[in-house]
Amino acid sequence: MQRGQWSSRLGFILAAAGSAVGLGNIWGFPIQTAKNGGAAFVLIYLALTFLICFPVVILEIAIGRRTQKNPVGALDELAPGTPWKSVGMLGVLSGVMILSFYIVIAGWVFGYFLEIATGGLQRLATDGEFSTFVGSAWKNLIYMGLFMIATVAIVVGGIKDGIERWARYLMPTLLIMLFALIVYVLTLDNAGKGIAFYLIPDFSKINIKVINAALSQAFFSLSLGMGALITYGSYVSKQDNIISSGFIVTLFDTFIAFSAGLLIIPAIFTLAPETTAETIPAGPGLLFVFIPKVFMNLVADIGYYPASFLGAFFFLLICFAALTSTISLLEVPTSYVVDQGKTLRKKAAMLVGAAVFFFGLGSMLANGASEFFTQFITYPKGGPPVDFLTFVADIFFETSLPLGGFLLSTFTLFIWKTKNLNEEISQGYPDYPGSLVEKLITTMLHVAPFVIFFIFINTVLAKFFGITLF
Repeated sequence: MQRGQWSSRLGFILAAAGSAVGLGNIWGFPIQTAKNGGAAFVLIYLALTFLICFPVVILEIAIGRRTQKNPVGALDELAPGTPWKSVGMLGVLSGVMILSFYIVIAGWVFGYFLEIATGGLQRLATDGEFSTFVGSAWKNLIYMGLFMIATVAIVVGGIKDGIERWARYLMPTLLIMLFALIVYVLTLDNAGKGIAFYLIPDFSKINIKVINAALSQAFFSLSLGMGALITYGSYVSKQDNIISSGFIVTLFDTFIAFSAGLLIIPAIFTLAPETTAETIPAGPGLLFVFIPKVFMNLVADIGYYPASFLGAFFFLLICFAALTSTISLLEVPTSYVVDQGKTLRKKAAMLVGAAVFFFGLGSMLANGASEFFTQFITYPKGGPPVDFLTFVADIFFETSLPLGGFLLSTFTLFIWKTKNLNEEISQGYPDYPGSLVEKLITTMLHVAPFVIFFIFINTVLAKFFGITLF
């Protein structure tokens, strides 16, 4: 079965950037920045992104292009007869389980878009409405199902006619919508306070925990460690320069995250101008509780329907960001099923999509619809009950991704060897051997596993045992 390829380098860059850009960029990065020193956090984030995460981006793309296979097949080819292919399997499993809860949150976003677009802004801005919304099992089943169907339909279309074609539409549209909203929000009262809060550095807040948070945010934002870039890299032409392509993807992901802060933080200050780092809302509460109130607050100035239009426009933007990520999350296991089972893409995508939807039911019921899934488990010892969605996220997102990144970087250093990595990179970059770029990448690759392992250990101890190293 002939393997598909991106029709152009731009197609790969847009698709890979879409894989990286997601819900974490829109609400994760701005809030981390606002709570942890503003521009001081941004500087640390940039340094860690390009010094630690960028080399992992390159090695994942290189492994995929070298083998032209999914994560499991790729590692099995490079280290045949060894357990290393289980690292690829960990990535495939992580992709499935992350998508199973991601599709639930994407369904909430889609639901908010539809309900605001049909006149429901005032209701959604009411205190307690989000709890009512997520507790409605049948409603969320429909929203989640529709988003899953859209994701499957795009992946069924294949590399050129599905993923790449939609990336060419979604990414420019996302950019235009984001900047249109930024321009509007910056005209509102107290938006300047939000900009100052976001951009003025406060180095007094920088400590080892903040550095840990910056690296975690960078790692998770780029979706490293689950084989998404191995899979996308397997469709890359041998003539493409993967160093420059990977750099553009990393830069674009960081740019979107930073730009989202120019929208989210000033928007918060238009409603609550006395916000501090300690009181700034975070997590789903920011997106589904606070943001509807921001748009409802505009009704007195511009009227209900214009405010509803802006609210729907905002949640449509988030829908697009979520969709670009769900596409890549589904492509990883779909590629595995196609390669290993020699199954047609349409059948593989539909089977994987159905399995993900089934696994996602627990997360969908974990916010009040089912007491069992809402109070699923307790950790660390003596802590409050943890719902099923959070449990899956803690295992397969917070923990599995850094573990996968550590194992992949270790594999490259000690099994595949940097010599072979450099040979693969040089195919599309003839001047790479002996260049300063090669020296930098090689040096950073020797540092990355140790830093990522520290993040992994610190995350496990903090999440599951309530212990922090610093």
